[in-house]
Amino acid sequence: MIDIKNMGIEELETFLTGMGKEKYRSSQLFKWLYQLGAESIDEMTNLSKTFREELKETAFISSLDIEKSETSRDGTVKYLFVLADGNAVESVLIPEERRRTLCISSQVGCPLDCSFCLTGRAGVVRNLAASEIVNQILAVNRVIPVDGLVTNVVFMGMGEPLLNYENVVRAIGIITGEYGMKFPVRKVTVSTAGVVPKIKRLGKDTKINLAVSLNATTDYVRDRLMPINMKYPIASLIESCKSYPLPKRRKITFEYVMIDGINDSIDDAGRLAGLLKGIPSMVNLLPFNEHHGSGYKRPSQSKIDAFHRYLLDRHFTVITRAGRGEDISAACGQLRGKR
Repeated sequence: MIDIKNMGIEELETFLTGMGKEKYRSSQLFKWLYQLGAESIDEMTNLSKTFREELKETAFISSLDIEKSETSRDGTVKYLFVLADGNAVESVLIPEERRRTLCISSQVGCPLDCSFCLTGRAGVVRNLAASEIVNQILAVNRVIPVDGLVTNVVFMGMGEPLLNYENVVRAIGIITGEYGMKFPVRKVTVSTAGVVPKIKRLGKDTKINLAVSLNATTDYVRDRLMPINMKYPIASLIESCKSYPLPKRRKITFEYVMIDGINDSIDDAGRLAGLLKGIPSMVNLLPFNEHHGSGYKRPSQSKIDAFHRYLLDRHFTVITRAGRGEDISAACGQLRGKR
């Protein structure tokens, strides 16, 4: 049996024409799945009963149910989904005044083992299918008010999206497609720890936003924090960002987790400014979220403010992010599928 949600619209068209059906049926099915919220083939009432019966013989529609949710004092909500094979992933909804951002997962666990990140401690189990990615959004939209539906999607949950490239790009096509979820491309962001060969390809295959988890300004420090740097060092990562086919009036977001005594000095700020020179960029400063078992500490507010001010004085767009969902382990790097 084939999961219809694992197919992009062109793949679905090929599948349906193989059944002897008209090409336009693919857009009909997509609208039912992603705009009308159909959870079964029988709900697709503008398809003939004969067609629906034929379709049910070879295909099905997957879905995800929320097994558990936790709501933070700040309104952030963490959702736990159990997959068909018993594995679990998490998504985080971050409500703000004018938008509701859903942070979604692309893998079960994470293979990168960044030393400051709780999510990657248990390693990676497998990639998520495209259906398992998009179903996170559909499941959350089913349980929140219609006037509060998800407005922005960020691939910043469990996993490294660019190590699950094909499924992530297929999911992006569904999320942004005319017959899919119709999210504007400017409201979808993929965050990477620096899988250099896939960065430029992503810019060619999609028009979504790019975020890069940088977190250090020297290879010595980044090797310690993020082992992927030993394969793709900072120079190659920055070069890939410079060649990224960025749409007009867009910027690459550089995420920088600030850790006390590791990467939070004014010298670090100066090197960061040098690295990003000439790249249309925005810097997100993320003070480290302290968690049990980590030897790292959050910098003092004065050090955070000085780092922020240094970049601001040199005309960088810079935001220091307030921690969200820390009391429910939903903050950056804290997803862990605990059940």
